Amino acid sequence: MTGSSPPLRVAMVGNGFMGAAHSQAWRVAPRFFDLPLEPRMSVLVGRDAGRAAGAAARWGWAESSDDWRSVLDRDDVDLVDIVTPGWSHAEIAIAALEAGKHVLCEKPLANSVEEARAMADAAARAASRGVFAMVGFTYRRVPAATLARDLIAAGRIGTVRQLSVSYLQDWLVDPLAPFTWRLDKEQAGSGALGDIGAHAIDLAQYVTGRQLVSVSGTLETLVTERPVLAESHGLSGTAGVGTATVTVDDRALFTGRFDDGVLGGFEASRFSTGRKNALRFEVSGSLGALSFDLENLNALQFYDGTADPATRGFSTILVTEPEHPYMEAWWPSGHLIGYEHGFSHQVRDLVDAIARGEQPRPSFDDGLQVQRALEAVELSSQNGSAWTALAETEEYA
Repeated sequence: MTGSSPPLRVAMVGNGFMGAAHSQAWRVAPRFFDLPLEPRMSVLVGRDAGRAAGAAARWGWAESSDDWRSVLDRDDVDLVDIVTPGWSHAEIAIAALEAGKHVLCEKPLANSVEEARAMADAAARAASRGVFAMVGFTYRRVPAATLARDLIAAGRIGTVRQLSVSYLQDWLVDPLAPFTWRLDKEQAGSGALGDIGAHAIDLAQYVTGRQLVSVSGTLETLVTERPVLAESHGLSGTAGVGTATVTVDDRALFTGRFDDGVLGGFEASRFSTGRKNALRFEVSGSLGALSFDLENLNALQFYDGTADPATRGFSTILVTEPEHPYMEAWWPSGHLIGYEHGFSHQVRDLVDAIARGEQPRPSFDDGLQVQRALEAVELSSQNGSAWTALAETEEYA
């Protein structure tokens, strides 16, 4: 950022875990990347005025509010960043787009295909006026994942033949872990399937350049009653008195058929003991393979099937060179980056696209595609794991 760039004034709605991650990104990205617009952290919005004010002061927002609707009337807000639970995404995003504000919305895009379709339609109308919307599938911006996409597109592993993707966490293993909004279908839409399975679906489609067209899946709820929440801390919190019924899945297993016939295996679980944030993929092709694990996010495993058989094997690419995606802005070779950097990369790409007057990716149409896949998995599970086509599939990139 040169200091003379036009401003991009941001309002963020939500002040939980994702609010901290997005705040860090808005603050840091313009200090490492030369952005064509200068992000300004104008206002943070939360339902509780006191908590919103405290978060704004802690994270560097100029002011706070407890009314997101009033923010949309302000001339000093250009973009609305939505980091609230899924049940509120559609209402806030559609209103913001109609008010002429650019929108960044956390994943999954919505709690239903109907809501996601309405959001995508609103984004299409706004784009015709030069107002853009993007959904926050941040793991696309992990440099090793982006590099995998580039290597596959360049033909380095040949024709893709199979892939497996899993997202494994363990923060719900304890049956006495308290009930949170993520365990309530009305608020979250689904459980492990939408919360982390959505990332697995998007990353599989992004890395391979292919689109899911049908699925066969099973959903399971392992703990059906949990203590009510007294106080939240991160993803979980402190238990109170009484119990609440879990209305979402704890684990999702499904198979997906892609538009070129390739078969993929998927798993999303918040009961994988010992796995803290293990988003993994392995893509096998006719000439090689690629493997990635978010718990070792600076490394990409590459198998070159064309190498000398005597020395052939998976090798580790340490993705820290300036030639690697996004890494030119950060540290000297070999110095690692972390989870938070993907959010800074997301800001960079979003700001660049807005400044060019181009649709940022992933778009709300991309988010709708993932929502259709989530719906198809749920329908398949309800029908004995029957193969289920995604409704109204569209081109995905």
